[in-house]
Amino acid sequence: MSLPAIETERLILRQITPDDAEAVFEIRGDERVTRYMSYCTYDSAELVRESIENFGDDTFAIVRKSDGLLIGEGGVYDSNMGNDFSEIGYNFRYDCLGNDYEAEAVRAMIKYAAENLDAKKFCFSHAEEDTDSGSVIEKCGLKFDRYGTFSKIDGSTEFRSKIYVGFIENMTYIKCESEEQ
Repeated sequence: MSLPAIETERLILRQITPDDAEAVFEIRGDERVTRYMSYCTYDSAELVRESIENFGDDTFAIVRKSDGLLIGEGGVYDSNMGNDFSEIGYNFRYDCLGNDYEAEAVRAMIKYAAENLDAKKFCFSHAEEDTDSGSVIEKCGLKFDRYGTFSKIDGSTEFRSKIYVGFIENMTYIKCESEEQ
């Protein structure tokens, strides 16, 4: 599947490509970013390139309009929660966190999935200690549902997680058209 380009006030979300590997390595190779992720920190841009080639079909590259810098990646994926939930995922460069780029991108991805993939139910989970992720997802209209656990793919670490859910009829995803509030 090829993803369309989506434009928000400060960002462009476009299909990620193997040519983005070096920029994405700035994210996936940073232990400060990957600390609470299910995947381990990447050792090389070549491993990132292989990952994008194999699994990047439904992933957006998130590019800052002001300078063209790829600052994040994300998407809306099939969830293992069942009941037709779509799972939201994202990562951002460490030096770009806290500027509300995350919420702007998540709102755009929710809007895209609702309008193009007929997604109506969304979920998101994060490590309990990663409170910033909870704040971001609440800004996008999802509500805390319950606690759970997840672990790194290699089994090295297990986290208590917070799981959030949202339903299109209760969410304000349309706000991504103009982030004026």
